[in-house]
Amino acid sequence: MPSPYRAIFVAPGAKGFSTAGFFGRMTLSMMSIGIVTMVSQLTGRYGLAGALSATVAVADAVAGPQISRLVDRYGQRRVLRPATLITAVALAGLLVSAQQRWPDWTLFVFSVGVGCVPNIGAMVRARWAAIYGDSPRLLHTAYSAESVIDEVCFIFGPIISIGLSTSWFPEAGPLLAGCFLVCGVFALTAQRATEPVPRPHGEHSGGSALRSRGLQVLVATFVATGVIFGSLDVVTVAFAAEEGHKSAASLVLAVCALGSCLAGAVYGLLHFKSAPQRRWLLGVCAMAVSMIPLQLVGNLPFLAVALFVAGLSIAPTMVTTMALVEQHVSRAKLTEGMTWTSTGLAVGFALGSSAAGWVVDASGPGAGYAVSGVAGALAAAVAFLGYRRLRPAPHREGSGAHDRDEQHVAQLGGERGGPAREDRDALQRGGAGGGGPQGG
Repeated sequence: MPSPYRAIFVAPGAKGFSTAGFFGRMTLSMMSIGIVTMVSQLTGRYGLAGALSATVAVADAVAGPQISRLVDRYGQRRVLRPATLITAVALAGLLVSAQQRWPDWTLFVFSVGVGCVPNIGAMVRARWAAIYGDSPRLLHTAYSAESVIDEVCFIFGPIISIGLSTSWFPEAGPLLAGCFLVCGVFALTAQRATEPVPRPHGEHSGGSALRSRGLQVLVATFVATGVIFGSLDVVTVAFAAEEGHKSAASLVLAVCALGSCLAGAVYGLLHFKSAPQRRWLLGVCAMAVSMIPLQLVGNLPFLAVALFVAGLSIAPTMVTTMALVEQHVSRAKLTEGMTWTSTGLAVGFALGSSAAGWVVDASGPGAGYAVSGVAGALAAAVAFLGYRRLRPAPHREGSGAHDRDEQHVAQLGGERGGPAREDRDALQRGGAGGGGPQGG
């Protein structure tokens, strides 16, 4: 492992919570595609499969920020375990109702409960921020490492989920996804030493983190980005099925994740002096352009190449997004702020998977990638229109908690020497990687 990555795992407990987060996040890559595969296997209805996946995404969009807001206030252990149990019970109901061919409305009811899954990625990144909040370069590397882990999940998760559902029994993929979630969350919350200190109620004044104008731009852009991801999942499964190799859909989607993983790994080794908002805009535009070749796909090998190229812009854009969230959201609302970006993706994923499912049913898989192309263009347009809002704010609220952050870092053994800096956030706003926070 390159030395910058070795350096971040020196902090006590870092390997433990990152590993637990990896297993918890396998659910993210397995659940939606598992539901699509399961329902399409059992019923042959891609419209229903996409609608159920969309329902899970919408429920996650509603519940996710609220769960994270409670986490910021009361701590990860007290909130994540009950939320995970609710998700697990709802998933069990969804699998039984699908297997027993219960009425469609029961599938939608249980899908809402499945959508109450906590945002594990935000929880892990919040722990990194608590440890390396005063070291922008290390935080950049840590966020990049987590983006690489995300993509590793998306390389193997769909393969496992689709493979189990197509070769064993249809419910196998979502079932294993639920097991990963329960094990990952309980392992993560068992590690109390690295858990960020909860913020008192008074530090959450000013309402939701979404009141930040910069965060609003990020979330709006990520809605369109989520449409890309949601449509790619559904259309790729349908395209592979039409080609006579439905199980190959997992491999093709894994190629996209592989491209993102490689790009994210390299990105974490680099040190940037340019403003993060410029790199973010470039990444969003690159994603939009990468949707063009998908409109020309005629076979699975060509599709795999096109998705690999598309994946190259994903992880770097996500890393820079977390840097911008850290700039525009106070420390007391950081977990909530990170979750709002995922919420934007979830809303877009819901729209994309549903729209793509209906397009596939009506016009075939080839036409489905048009949904991805339109979404890419929309994401770029929103990013351009909101670019000025992403300039660093003159100050961030919640600075009164910074001294407690330093004390917590010292308790974790994560301080790298040197006195506490009362104006640390002001120094970090100098730019991602080059004096500013990083994320992904």
